[in-house]
Amino acid sequence: MVSTIVWGTGNIGRAAIRAVEAHPGLKLTAVLVHDPAKLGRDAGELAGLGHRLGVTATADVEAALGASPGAVVYAASGDIRPSEALADVVRALRAGAVVVTPSLYALYDHRSAPPEVRQPVLAAIAEGGGSLFVSGVDPGWANDVLPLLVSGLAATVDAVRCQEIFDYSTYDQPDAVRYLVGMGQPMDYEPPMLAPDVPAMVWGGQVRLIARALGAGLDGIREHVERRPLESTVTTASMGAFEAGTQGAVRFEVRGIVGGEPRIVLEHVTRIHPSCAPDWPVPPAGAGAHRVIVEGSPRIEVTVQATDEGGNHSAGGNATAVGRLVGAVEWLLEAGPGLYDALDVPLRPAIGKLGRRSG
Repeated sequence: MVSTIVWGTGNIGRAAIRAVEAHPGLKLTAVLVHDPAKLGRDAGELAGLGHRLGVTATADVEAALGASPGAVVYAASGDIRPSEALADVVRALRAGAVVVTPSLYALYDHRSAPPEVRQPVLAAIAEGGGSLFVSGVDPGWANDVLPLLVSGLAATVDAVRCQEIFDYSTYDQPDAVRYLVGMGQPMDYEPPMLAPDVPAMVWGGQVRLIARALGAGLDGIREHVERRPLESTVTTASMGAFEAGTQGAVRFEVRGIVGGEPRIVLEHVTRIHPSCAPDWPVPPAGAGAHRVIVEGSPRIEVTVQATDEGGNHSAGGNATAVGRLVGAVEWLLEAGPGLYDALDVPLRPAIGKLGRRSG
């Protein structure tokens, strides 16, 4: 079995612990945390499994990597600490581990990544013999392998649209929701995630991946952002009140231009409450969905909903993103050292997992 570390125990890390524990080919050997309150706690408790796994959380990165793990699931956030996340991943690669992570946006499509991100990774791979696969938490499969699979069912393709439609009221990450995305902030506040060029920086790599897979030459990538205020104050269970008049919904598109037209579009529709912007796209049921629309002959529309942690749609999306990453570990080990993207790494069946539960 592959000795595996989970680095970080937030929304992604909890799902990662469960996924590693349930995987028949992986063995959870260490969990790395930053929060002192989590030190010494059992991984099963941190992951919400309801039973112990016999692996206690530690902050000793040197000792964990010094044990020569086969794989590291890097689940710590890179949203507001991209340089630190890159340094952590490089450190794990130098230790010779296979690393999978959603935290380095620039490496969704590593061929277009800036040299200051790509070169340290390649140097670490050459030095340590590890490998890296980065896929999105939005989740990545909904913006790469799923649209490409669906496009192959059409005789002709005019456009491909990938949608993430979510109610963030159950998303227990207040810093990201309130400050990065801007929910509950005055309408003149500029959320960092929506600032000019940021959506294209984060999601442009996935647009390029789709274009490359379809053999389409991109003229460029453009952004479109819309925001709506709340008409009345709403209160969420995990993040408290969001006041009337503040931002309650955002809709943005990252548009890949082909032949002068937006042909590859990644669209996010995010609300803090279903009452805000009801005229925008909504999920068929529940609080969230991912949808792929292929305009062509025939027109094809596929909607996927996932839930986890007692029916939470945001947690379900996180869990499927983690499932894609954790499921890639064995393939990466077989493939050997390298820097890989979603077009390289196949989506594998759940071999050996049928009927298997964590722990």
